[in-house]
Amino acid sequence: MPSPFPGMDPWLEDSEVFPDFHNRLAILLSEAINARLPSGYVATSASRVWVSDDHMREPDVSLYGRGAPRGGGVAVMERPGVIPVGRPVVLEPMTETFLEIRSTRGRRLITAVEILSLSNKLAGNGRTAYGQKQDEFVLGGVCLVEIDLLRSGAHTTLTPVRALREQANTPDYHVSILRPWADDGHGDIGVVPVRLREPLPAIPIPLEAGMPDVYVELQPLLDHCYDSGRYADLTDYRADPTSPLSDDQREWAEAILRDKGLRA
Repeated sequence: MPSPFPGMDPWLEDSEVFPDFHNRLAILLSEAINARLPSGYVATSASRVWVSDDHMREPDVSLYGRGAPRGGGVAVMERPGVIPVGRPVVLEPMTETFLEIRSTRGRRLITAVEILSLSNKLAGNGRTAYGQKQDEFVLGGVCLVEIDLLRSGAHTTLTPVRALREQANTPDYHVSILRPWADDGHGDIGVVPVRLREPLPAIPIPLEAGMPDVYVELQPLLDHCYDSGRYADLTDYRADPTSPLSDDQREWAEAILRDKGLRA
């Protein structure tokens, strides 16, 4: 079953759905880029890992079963003079995938492709780690493509907020593109605006100076993700999306959902 919406589905922005969508889209995007890259370049996946206090948790009950003792399965006996203070917590490493386009000779990093995650746009170690990686790309003269399909959270891409507001209508989503070798070597940032009511666009993937961009269509990749991830089964369209819509957007979305029989 395809998504009921013509472009980005705002219900996919849910914190319990988007991480899986992010990973699926990254894999498909890598395949699509590789299918279009000229000889001498290859797209591969890479990852960054961080530990955040926001993701400290008790051990997962599902690992041991409801009847098993918590804290790694080791029962703690109360002893005289020992005051129980609670169960141990686990520092859970967070892993985030992004794409790298490298030359096959010398393995030089040419372009990085990022799909922004919720942790990139909210305060915490995830946002800090992303900002550090951003700086590395800029200082290293690496092209950077940032795909932001999240309406919530702080502005994060290299495209200035001012540039987005100068659009005829401030876009709901956008793709930021850094070409460090453009503009006489000083670098140039472009933006592809993406609006909720429209299909996701084809986006340019820059390589090196003097080479044409590689174009990838995003909408077929989203459609594939939606079907392969069975998001229709995971999504309750009777409830509002976790990232609020404007009044006009809500009316538009509800009309689509009623037409598809997903809302009374």
